[in-house]
Amino acid sequence: MTIDININLREVEEKIRVAALKAGRDAKDIQLIAVTKTVEPEIIKKAIEYGVKHVGENKVQELLRKYEVIGDQVQWHMIGHLQKNKVKYIIDKVALIHSVDSYDLALEIDKRAKKSGLIMKCLLQVNVSGEETKYGVSREQAKDLLKEISKLHNIHIVGLMTMAPYVEEAKETRACFESLKELSLEIEKMGLHNIQMKYLSMGMSNDFEVAIEEGGTLVRIGSKIFGERNY
Repeated sequence: MTIDININLREVEEKIRVAALKAGRDAKDIQLIAVTKTVEPEIIKKAIEYGVKHVGENKVQELLRKYEVIGDQVQWHMIGHLQKNKVKYIIDKVALIHSVDSYDLALEIDKRAKKSGLIMKCLLQVNVSGEETKYGVSREQAKDLLKEISKLHNIHIVGLMTMAPYVEEAKETRACFESLKELSLEIEKMGLHNIQMKYLSMGMSNDFEVAIEEGGTLVRIGSKIFGERNY
């Protein structure tokens, strides 16, 4: 079956619009990030022609391979787990790192950003569901970690990211998204230097509408645009 990326994109955009409307929000405040895991550069280029402006990659080597072909035609997001020794390869290529989950990683990003004369925008990844298979700091650790990161100069935390449990019923993920939103409001009240709660990266192909209803501003969507993946 042929995948029509243009039709898929329009359908996703319409669902974003409807979910935003339902929540009394403006769809313009929600950014679609097309997740291009396993998607080849020529397909990504088609998506760019149809209006995709932000692309998310899970692996550094995949991001670099595709960046060579596509370059700055889109804003790149590092959405997967990031190892300290890989930071140097992407520091000057990505607009946003979604997956800061330790002080050591934040320190390395800060160091590499300083070397490149950049302020690197990042999100703190929070494992709200507490699943052992997921990366991210616990809800309890988040505030203390941000207090430490706030002392660094070349990394700027601009929000939070989470992955909800994968369940058949999207509404079951609602509590997870509610919890992240609640945490972001608590952090905002702390008034930490260099820490902003501008973005909530939450919601994927199976649950993005619920995430939007609960305050998500960055939705990471792959299969709903590019079709089911063959891993």
